[in-house]
Amino acid sequence: MSKQKQFEVIAQDGRARRGVLHTVHGDIQTPVFMNVGTCAAIKGGVNTMELREIDCQVELSNTYHLHLRPGDGLIYDMGGLHKFMNWDRPILTDSGGFQVFSLSQLRKITEEGVRFASHIDGKRIFMGPEESMQIQSHLASTIAMAFDECVENPAPYKYCKDSMERTYRWLLRCRAEMDRLNALPETINRHQMLFGINQGGTYEDLRIAHMQMIREIPCEGYAIGGLAVGEPTEEMYRIIDAVEPHMPADKPRYLMGVGTPCNILEAVHMGVDFFDCVMPSRNARHGNLFTWKGKINLLNERYARDPRPFDEDCGCPACRNYSRSYVRHLLKAKEAVGMHLAVVHNLYFYNNLTRKIREALDGGYFESFYQKYRNILGERAED
Repeated sequence: MSKQKQFEVIAQDGRARRGVLHTVHGDIQTPVFMNVGTCAAIKGGVNTMELREIDCQVELSNTYHLHLRPGDGLIYDMGGLHKFMNWDRPILTDSGGFQVFSLSQLRKITEEGVRFASHIDGKRIFMGPEESMQIQSHLASTIAMAFDECVENPAPYKYCKDSMERTYRWLLRCRAEMDRLNALPETINRHQMLFGINQGGTYEDLRIAHMQMIREIPCEGYAIGGLAVGEPTEEMYRIIDAVEPHMPADKPRYLMGVGTPCNILEAVHMGVDFFDCVMPSRNARHGNLFTWKGKINLLNERYARDPRPFDEDCGCPACRNYSRSYVRHLLKAKEAVGMHLAVVHNLYFYNNLTRKIREALDGGYFESFYQKYRNILGERAED
């Protein structure tokens, strides 16, 4: 890697930042939306050639799921995740920490790590900071996430405090293990980056204290975790607003698992750079589509004879070639290609949204762009 700064902020408008993160797998222009491919594939049948076509910059895969199948050892033997899935752009892998939250009935947390029962076959699994780093090193992703505990909101203050202090100790172990792994000659990606994760529930004092702790551990980026897990949207914004001033200005900031187009606009306005969410693909599979005039439910009867594309201002492959009427028919008939076209559109919309945000920051008009779209994108389209 060259001696250039790893992350550069090249424009600002208030707290909103326009940046670029230089990685071994290419530059990431920020703000960026990462397309979620849990098992090294986007649900809805979107392949990596199509991801390039819809301008996906970063693909995100799930450490826990890939560890279970096909196994991180198999992916290592196949040359790492990039070769395995034929993707030459950056990949971020989460740490398995979210499964600590989502599999709450199947796990036990200790200082050493977490004991899981596999959701597939019940097999007992142990994952701690070292194991998470080893799995992610096998996957050879561009960015690895630190192993953390995602706490349910709301949770008791003492539990949140104990958990965030343990997450800090786990980050120290993650950093040490990743440094060890990146020094090994057999490691596929010896430039693998590590992002630390801020926790602390919905308690501002815990969040700030934890951010002040983890920023002292040298990481290539820092994330705000444990939000969008059931708390009201305004609570999420309150925590981002409290934490952001304490995040290093020279490192990328990642809001994990968020969110709607409006959430992304608001968080960019507060200084966040990275986003991911299953919402665009999950919603699309049920006919809920995002457009520049607001949201539409394609299953509504009003679209049965509508010859227009989903969004007349969209350049995605689906909008260039098919009508609302046709894709609605495919979804109603349970034809897989209908779901596929809807997913392609929503992912294109999200990637295009962050591209337009970057253009607004480059052009110095982000504030007016934000004011124009902050409400429209969350409303039902009137057309």
